[in-house]
This record gives sequence, structure tokens and C-alpha cells, in this order.
Amino acid sequence: MSKTKLHVLFLYSLIWIIYSTNLINAQKFLPNTTLLEAGDLGTKMVSGIGTWLDTKTLENQTLRNDKFLSNAKKDSLDPKVLEQKKLTLKKILGIIDAPKSTEDLELLETLNNPALIFENKQYKILKIRWQVIEGLHGEGLLIEPKGKPIAQIVAIPPPDIIPESFCGLTNDKLIPMGKILADLGCRVIVPTLIDRKQGFSNNLDISRKTNIPRREFIYRMAYEMGFQINGLEIQKLLPLINWFSFKDPSIPIGVAGNGDGAFQALVLSFLDNRIKSSWIDGYHLNRNKSWSEPLDRNIWNYLKYFSDAELISSSNGSTLISSFSYPLYKGAEKIGNLNQAAPGVLSAPAKDLIIKENEILTSFLKTLGSETKVVFENINPDSTLVHLGTKFISTLSDIKSKPIIETPTVTLDFTTTAEERQQRQFNELIAFIQKSWRKSEKVRQELISKYDSSTVEKWEKSSEPLRKYFSEEVIGKLPAATLKPNPRSRIIYENKDLTGYEIALDIHDNVFAYGILLVPSNMKVGEKRPVVVCQHGLEGKPTDVCNPDKKTQYYNSFGAELARKGYIVFAPQNPYLGRDLFRELQRKANPLGLSLFSFIVQQHQVTLDWLKTLPYVQPDKIGFYGLSYGGKTAMRVPAILKDYCLSICSGDFNEWVGKNVLVDYPGSYMWTYEYEMYEFNLGKTFNYAEMAMLIAPRPFMVERGHSDGVGIDEMVGWEYAKVRRFYAFLGIPEKTEIEFFKGGHEINSKDTFTFLKKHLGWPKSD
Repeated sequence: MSKTKLHVLFLYSLIWIIYSTNLINAQKFLPNTTLLEAGDLGTKMVSGIGTWLDTKTLENQTLRNDKFLSNAKKDSLDPKVLEQKKLTLKKILGIIDAPKSTEDLELLETLNNPALIFENKQYKILKIRWQVIEGLHGEGLLIEPKGKPIAQIVAIPPPDIIPESFCGLTNDKLIPMGKILADLGCRVIVPTLIDRKQGFSNNLDISRKTNIPRREFIYRMAYEMGFQINGLEIQKLLPLINWFSFKDPSIPIGVAGNGDGAFQALVLSFLDNRIKSSWIDGYHLNRNKSWSEPLDRNIWNYLKYFSDAELISSSNGSTLISSFSYPLYKGAEKIGNLNQAAPGVLSAPAKDLIIKENEILTSFLKTLGSETKVVFENINPDSTLVHLGTKFISTLSDIKSKPIIETPTVTLDFTTTAEERQQRQFNELIAFIQKSWRKSEKVRQELISKYDSSTVEKWEKSSEPLRKYFSEEVIGKLPAATLKPNPRSRIIYENKDLTGYEIALDIHDNVFAYGILLVPSNMKVGEKRPVVVCQHGLEGKPTDVCNPDKKTQYYNSFGAELARKGYIVFAPQNPYLGRDLFRELQRKANPLGLSLFSFIVQQHQVTLDWLKTLPYVQPDKIGFYGLSYGGKTAMRVPAILKDYCLSICSGDFNEWVGKNVLVDYPGSYMWTYEYEMYEFNLGKTFNYAEMAMLIAPRPFMVERGHSDGVGIDEMVGWEYAKVRRFYAFLGIPEKTEIEFFKGGHEINSKDTFTFLKKHLGWPKSD
């Protein structure tokens, strides 16, 4: 055979190979998409969102620093700007504006336990408590000098150092900051903070025990109700500044703290101009990695609006920053088989990170022309606590003419006293937050009443600002997609009833949407049909929802069943899988004013936009149906995205706020490891009834199994009654339903399928 013929034969063979490959590939993926590569896209999704959040956190820091440097001089001269910042910080921390009380402090004593616990020639130490707001008191120790004090200081210990140790009464080698300040001649108050020990976070009356640290236990319920554990404790400290100012107005006031106490001190110094100086010890001025620390340090929106350096720069007084001792915390230990606590540790930051943050703060101060306002002592190996205390007091008062009398350390046992005080403070905070929950129904009603619901038309128009608030302030809204969808697909199922395709759509770098599309086999050319988006629950995958080859647990393959009935079905992958891996995303997102649902909402929006481009989809008839965490999605996503024409919540609808905060209900999330459930201030804004009101006037349904452990019928019925009433008052009671069935946490697919047929108009005949 000639070379020419060989070349021709080779060319024809190559063309056939290319043609055959394209033919095979054409059968493997949808038209107008490219071939989707194989891989575990669920795990990749979670990892990608984490990478995006890491990048955005660093970008946010740079943008905030640049913004502060650009506006610092102008803002510093505008008292309205500073006041607005203070109001924003109070809102973030859940600090309530209360009347400035000048009432005296109470001595805390009984006949057998006097208030006086120590006395020497220079000062005496007394147990005290004080009124904060209704239902809330502070407790701690007052060190009262026998002569005229040179300064008045609130000295705030880290959570796991008791006030007695901070006052040098226990000789346990902990930081006696309060003692040093007392030795220097100051009046000192050392408050009690809720600690991170374990042991109180139980309710034996309902057989519930946990390994959750006390501080995290309070944090969880407080966060849902719009409070922060740090904010509540700062709330307790504000009356002390009032008392100092009232008792001896001529004596300067300062604050000092270590660890979490240092953060509280810098916030106090920013909020109250009467504070002339602060001492920040053992606290790293960077909250970018608070997600790796104890959960109680998580603060919604903090990094979006603030940085520690900004607070220090904007404070009225001066600041001493030192690193004499960083509190260490290795995380909660398991108690038997109990392990509900969130992961999180505290360790000393690397020296280069400390230097970097100091440089940022220095650049802020130079811009403001106040370089002398802050003194850094945190990389000086020769610093001692006495030296640091002396330097701090020198910013408040001239102590050169006064002798420094350092009293000897004593050794006393205050273990029982400290635990009793801790229990009182712990119990009081629980009672305060539980009362806030009981009052929250009225708060939410007042919020909804501001919008006109007299008719469907007026509600749709007037409620848009409410939807915007829910989207941006409660859930958190991502920036607009930065990538084109670039749809990719591959076949995953193919039988006589349907063809299933895995679909991936780009959104941002490392962020994408993914799911399975089921297309019925009996589609006619040019025919358009309704779509049901079927959502899996916690740790689930789209295959759980739409596997046509078996009846899956809980889901009963309801997506595949709907496809057999002729619906187009899409089963999205939501990123709540990987246990702590996805919960870490929630913690990375919260300081930026974002949540896990910020991503879920945008993934659904991009998916909806793509589904509408398919020639066989009815774009105005795309419904949502989700189980468990998918039911949680059914409450939030359709409330924001009006492209969903109806929503069905299965195995999740509840008196949701109560389920998160109650300590006398066995089914509360207070007893589980699902610490990501808590959404800041949800209790005072949107329970499930209010979310359903945002779905209205679109059809809404609840599917509830009598034996479903996620709730009890009484709580579900209570919350749903408000939804039914709202739809009735709108004049559309037929658009909402609830199905109670004899069963558990599963898709029942009886009345819900009828509901879909009623409102989507399919199937046209069964």
C-alpha cells in the first residue's frame, strides 16, 4: 500500500475516532454544556467555600484598613460618625442602652459569710454585686484602698481566672493584675466572667447532659436572641464606670484586662469617653481566625464593620498593649461519650503576627496624629507585671511621689465560693435569656405589623424591605456572582422513565453550585413542564433524593418518584456535609456578616437562572420541597428568592427559636453538637411563621410526622397556626396546608404530592 493511501486511511480513521468520541460525549452530557469531570463534588464544594472565605477575610482586612486610613481624620472630627459606630458596635454585641445608674454597689454577705474576705494595711477586699438591667446583676470583688485612691480601675480577668486569683489571694501563679493595681494605690473592681469549665450545662430533670463549656452554653442561646456573651458581660461593666464617676468624679478611670477581659476592656474604652486609659494584655489584635478559637468568641458582623485596631485608635483614652501572659485553652474534653461542644482552642500568637498588627495600629495612629496615644510593651522581654502596671497608672496619674507598696501574696482557698458565684451568674444569664425568648413573640409581631398585610397586593409591595432585611442582615448576602455559570454535565442515571444528569455551575472562584437534574423520558418536543427542586438534609447528597434504583432511607427517593410522575426534578447539593468541616464555614462566615445560607441562597439563584434557560422548563412553575435541613432550606431560600413559586417544608417546621434556646425541652439544640444552628438575633426578627409570611402569598405547606423527633406536634401546630391565620387574613387560606401523618422523620409524599399537583398543574391526569 502506498504512503498516500496510508495517509488517507489514517485521516479517515482519525475522523471516525473524533466523530465517535463526540457522539459518545453528546450522549454523556446535556446540550449547551460541557462534560463534567468525575469527582466528589460535595466535598470539593465545602473546601472551595472555605478557601473563598479565607481569601475574603484577608481582602476584608485590607479594605477596612484602607478605608480607615482614608477617612480617619475626617471621621475623628465628626461626633455623629463616632456615635454611629458606637451604636453599631452595641448592636453587634447585643448591648442594651440602659439608664445611667448611680446606685451604690451592694456588699454580698450573709451572717456566716461576711463581705470582707481580706484586709491588710493598704486595702481591703470585699465581695460585691450590682444591678445592671432588669434580671441581670454583676458580681465580683472590690479592692478599696484605705487612703485616697490614685485611680479607679475595672480589672477584667480572662474567663478561667477567678477574681480572687486576679487579686493575688490564691498563690496559684496566675496573673494578679488586680493585686498589682491595688498595690499601686488604685481602687479596683474585678468582675466575674462566665468560665469555660464544664459541669453546669445539663438539665437532669429532662435527662440531658453535655460536655459543653459554660461559656459556650450561654453563648448559644444568647446568640439566637441577639446577645453576645462578651456583650452581656460588657453590659455588666458599664454601671461600674458610672459608679466610679459618681463616687469620686475627680479620680481618673481606667480599664485593664487579660485575654477575653482585654477585649472587653478595649470595647469599654471605645464606648465610654470617661475612661482615660486602658491596659490590654495577652490579647492578639486580630480576629481573622476566631473560627478556630472557642465558639463564644464568634461575633456576627464584627469584621465587616470593625477591627480591634480601629477601636483602639478611635478611643478617647490612651492604651498600653502588652503580652505578659496569653491565656491558653485546649478545648472541651469529652465527658464519657458526650461530645456536643464546638471545637476551639486558644494559643499564643506568633511574634511576627503581633508585630504585624502593631504596625497596622501604628499606621492608624500616625494618620490621626496620635502616635503617643498607644504604648507597646508586648515584645519587651524585660517587662514585669509591676513594671507594666506602673506604666499603665502613669497614663492616669502621677505616681512618682507615691511609694509603690507591693503586698505579699497570700494563699487562701476560694474554690467553693467561686463555684457558687459562677453558678449564680450562670443561672441568672439563663433566666435572662429564657425570658427574652418568652417576650420575643411580641417583638416579632411588632416588626411584621410595620408592613401592610391588609391585601395580597399591599403585602407583596410593602414587605419587600422586610425581605431585603432578612436577606442582607439576618442571612447575609454574598456579592454578585463573579463568574459565568459555565454549565457542565454528565449522565448519572438512564432508564425507561428518566435520564439523570449531574450539573455544575460556577459562581465565584472556588464557589459553585452542583446537583442532579432528572428529565422524564416521555417529554414531547416543544413541551414545557413544572420543576420541583428536591432538597436533601444534613450530611445528605442529591443521590439520596433522586436515586431511581432504590427507595432511600428517610427520602423514599421522592425526587425519582416525582420524575416518574412527569415532573422535571432538580436535586441540589447543599454544603452542609462533613460535620465540623461545614460548621467551620459558618464560623468563618459570621464575622463577615455571612452564613452558610448566604452561599446556599446564591447557589439556588444561579441554579434557578440556569433552569429557566432549559427549553422544556416552565420558568414560572418551579417549586421547592425539602426534608430536614432541606426543610430548613425551604423556610429560608424561598423567603428570599421569589422565583420559587411554592415551598414545602418537611421534617423541620417548628417553633424554631424555642428549639434553639430552650433548656427545659429535650429536643432543643442546646443538647446537641449542631452548634451552627444558631443565627444571630433570629429570635427577635424571624421565627418560622415570619419566614412563611415572606413566602406568602405563594403556596406554602408543612409535612409533619407525628413521631418525628425534630419537634413535637404541639410546637409545630402552635407555629403553623400563625401561618394559617396570616394566609386567611390575606384572603388566601387555600394556599397553605399542613399534613400530620403517622410516621417519623421522612418524606410521606401523600398530601404533598397532591399539593404540588394542585398548584403546579401537573400531572394533568394520574
